[in-house]
Amino acid sequence: MNNTCNGIMNVYKERGFTSHDVVARLRGICQMKKIGHTGTLDPEAVGVLPVCFGSGTKLCDMITDWDKEYVAVLRLGVVTDTQDMTGRVLADNETGCDTAHLPGEEAVREAVMRFVGEYDQIPPMYSAVKVNGRRLYELARAGVEVERKPRRVRIGEIEIRDVSLPLVTLRVVCSKGTYIRTLCHDIGLRLGCGGAMESLARTRVGSFRIENALKLSEIERLRDKDKISDIIISPDVVLAHYRAVRVNAQGRRPVLNGNLLTPAMLEDAPQAADGELFRVYDAAGVFYGVYRCLAADGTYRPVKMFPTEQNV
Repeated sequence: MNNTCNGIMNVYKERGFTSHDVVARLRGICQMKKIGHTGTLDPEAVGVLPVCFGSGTKLCDMITDWDKEYVAVLRLGVVTDTQDMTGRVLADNETGCDTAHLPGEEAVREAVMRFVGEYDQIPPMYSAVKVNGRRLYELARAGVEVERKPRRVRIGEIEIRDVSLPLVTLRVVCSKGTYIRTLCHDIGLRLGCGGAMESLARTRVGSFRIENALKLSEIERLRDKDKISDIIISPDVVLAHYRAVRVNAQGRRPVLNGNLLTPAMLEDAPQAADGELFRVYDAAGVFYGVYRCLAADGTYRPVKMFPTEQNV
């Protein structure tokens, strides 16, 4: 593989790896330095981890806004310091948690579905959120607990796939910044019996799905066959939900330099809403970047440029 590959790869993060571990391994496999992931997964979690390459790393902050889908198993009747089963047990039926009689299935279903919509979620101490310049997990490991401000998250969907008490299997679609561990903890609090996350799989990030994700070993085999470029998706394909426009001869130099565009520089300039984002190409179909239309003067301003061998 060479350093001209730009785009994004749908990677399956396996259990035991951190997201940083995956990126480090891919740097070695693909012999590229400019690689970045689009959102951390806990070491014990598995599933979709979109990884960006080359100029595609500019997609990272755009993709983090996408909705995510998870399948989680909640264990009722236990509370831990990490809000999952890897942590230290703080309460269970032997240490004071009221778990002698778990709620019935109907009560569980009712409590779970009350979390659909927006709610204020307090980030867990074992998380990468920063407070006063320090990661919460660093403070937690030092035995320090600090007050955390709640953050508004959105739970778009919850499907209860199975209730086999004390285990409850959930499919959750949620906004960025949602901690599924904390959702499990909060469901346990609502039920009054405590709860912690037993397992977690991220099954979708935007249009990237788990059934198409590749393990590191599979990527290595493709590398050996010189087929890595076949599984890297170009940035404009990832951004296909934005409308496309093309520059004419007048717009060729401004777009090459990442400068402002006017309607006169576009072929068939479209009617656009204020703030609408567009994929911008030249007449030959070479993708340059994402521009935002400003209704006040009809101009198009660069948001993200994606230089490649073809457009530099």
